[in-house]
Amino acid sequence: MTTAREEYKNLFPRFIDYVKTETRSDSESTATPSTQTQVDFAIKLKAELEKLGLSNVHYLSENGYVIATLKATKGKEKARKIGFISHMDTADFNAVNIQPQIVENYDGESIISLGEDGKWVLDPKDFPNMKNYKGDTLITTDGTTLLGSDDKSGIAEIMTAMEYLLLHPEIEHGEIRVGFGPDEEIGIGADKFDVADFDVDFAYTVDGGPLGELQYETFSAAQAEITIQGKNVHPGTAKDTMINALQVAIDFHNSLPADEVPEKTEGYEGFSHLLKLDGTPEEASMTYILRDHKKEQFEARKELFINNVTKLNATFDFDRITMDLFDQYYNMREVIEKDMSIVDLAEQAMKEVEIVPVIEPIRGGTDGSKISFMGIPTPNLFAGGENMHGRFEFVSLQTMEKAVDTIVKIVELNAK
Repeated sequence: MTTAREEYKNLFPRFIDYVKTETRSDSESTATPSTQTQVDFAIKLKAELEKLGLSNVHYLSENGYVIATLKATKGKEKARKIGFISHMDTADFNAVNIQPQIVENYDGESIISLGEDGKWVLDPKDFPNMKNYKGDTLITTDGTTLLGSDDKSGIAEIMTAMEYLLLHPEIEHGEIRVGFGPDEEIGIGADKFDVADFDVDFAYTVDGGPLGELQYETFSAAQAEITIQGKNVHPGTAKDTMINALQVAIDFHNSLPADEVPEKTEGYEGFSHLLKLDGTPEEASMTYILRDHKKEQFEARKELFINNVTKLNATFDFDRITMDLFDQYYNMREVIEKDMSIVDLAEQAMKEVEIVPVIEPIRGGTDGSKISFMGIPTPNLFAGGENMHGRFEFVSLQTMEKAVDTIVKIVELNAK
């Protein structure tokens, strides 16, 4: 029997049910949400929210969000309205037929076999973060899929917190809105977020990693789509004639700072990441993502791409390199630092439930990045997932319970 706290007894089965429901997003799709499985999951969540007893439960077909309201307790109607948001989709890794494994009372040292064949294992030598979970119940993959803790942990935690508050009307709180949305993993989930419909003073995404994470800084992000037109002739007669598009791609890549890549940076250090390279000598394409925390460095990184394309094109008979460079999202600190009370509120809540807050920048982004610039300041709270987006993903049930504690305490403190 899986060890779980009685007051959150539905958290574990709820999470297992969610992760077994396939909701992978599709970057090639033009639909919203990008996959029908996300629509189906949203309708499923809508029914669950209605069954719990939340009000104004509705699905917005234009953006794929399911929204619900927990009304303020009597006398707390004037408290600031809070939102909690998580995303439904999973990342670009096999998410079909997810079969979670349960490891009770993990000793913090043992190797965990993922599946019966022993091909894939969770080894503390490779993943020292496993040592942080001695005594916990761990939920892992079977090695053939990801787990989907990102971000079905967040959905399960928000849902369980709402259930708990409904069962405990003595806990005073203002109005609470919850939102479960699509396509965060492909970077477009919040593009159509309806701020007027959500109608809160501030919100939190519950989409972070390990226990205690509290984040109000993200990267600013851009993407570069580069196409290179070569001139392909027989290699035996290629001298002074051939222009190999693949070689041009290599030359462009080598024109960028070699140390400013994900595998060589940390903390506030930005990077340019070659995400995709396809092609032949005749034509090649490259996709980069550009990331930086500071606005000036972000703009300089984009300018470097523009200048390097211009320099290379100057060596050809015409502009053989074309680039579509576009912004994706911005560092939400620019919005949130204008009123740090919502970060302070979350920090205080964590401390009161005996969690040590870990306030650090996200080396990535969340839906909160875009939503903050839309008018709702939205920091990010931990949801518990580790090693996300692949077969080595796992989450601690006890950390998920602590996330529920944090949500409940935030709304309680806000009402005071």
